[in-house]
Amino acid sequence: MLVGYSSSSDDESEAGGEDTDVTDYSKRRTRQDTDDDDCPKTKKHKSDQVYPTRRLPIPGCLLAMFPDDVEPQTEDSSLHEGRVRSFKHERGNWATYVYFPYQPEEKFEEMVEALLSTAGTSGVVLTQQEELHLSLSQTVVLRHHWIQPFTQNLKAGLARCKRFVCSAGRLKVYCNAEKTRTFLGMEVLNGHKQLMDVVQVIDKTMTEFHLDTFYQDPSFHVSLAWCVGDFTLQLRQCLQELQNVVDNHEEGPYHLWLDCAELRCRTGNKTFRFPLGP
Repeated sequence: MLVGYSSSSDDESEAGGEDTDVTDYSKRRTRQDTDDDDCPKTKKHKSDQVYPTRRLPIPGCLLAMFPDDVEPQTEDSSLHEGRVRSFKHERGNWATYVYFPYQPEEKFEEMVEALLSTAGTSGVVLTQQEELHLSLSQTVVLRHHWIQPFTQNLKAGLARCKRFVCSAGRLKVYCNAEKTRTFLGMEVLNGHKQLMDVVQVIDKTMTEFHLDTFYQDPSFHVSLAWCVGDFTLQLRQCLQELQNVVDNHEEGPYHLWLDCAELRCRTGNKTFRFPLGP
């Protein structure tokens, strides 16, 4: 901003600011009115007439940019293959979880297709899981301004963790707490101790941020497929038949091998990576 500084003589003549100007103007108008008393008054031009002011309405697009109250968002579950959020969506809240990613191989895809076909004959239509991973935390809610300190805290705790390999090969049925989705997963057979060591680090960070820790007796697994609703009973009834698909694989019983070299944290649309030491 540019400020004009007047000379000392100007300061003396303009002391008092706008009030002084208004007073001088009033005096001049008073003298002029006295001088013009004998003159006939002329009719004011239209431009000099004062009209009542009326405020124009604010455009709706501007009102939408600055709402007083943020209206809750309603979601169409049909846009998400029938899936329903486990918790209400609120602006500034970021769904967050920690996991090890799994990169499938070609024969894994063939086995999953066989599992989907077998489940279908029993009346359960499953959808293959898109992003395969092994969860090491519950899904929690982070405020946006917590993301940086949360991930920094997690990184510091994981500095002592070493990479390892674990395997899974036993099918198991899972259902979320809300009973809105059922999963067919492959449970971990070995590497349980190393996974628990990592969970302890994650739980410590969760506790410091007053978030829910992982399950007391976790069943580590990789979810292979899912369906909407609670189909736990139906899947358990055909679970042995599904396990036979895994055990009678053309190259022998199938085992899923997971290289636990890089832990990841997904919060909203951001993914943070934490390589483990050799």
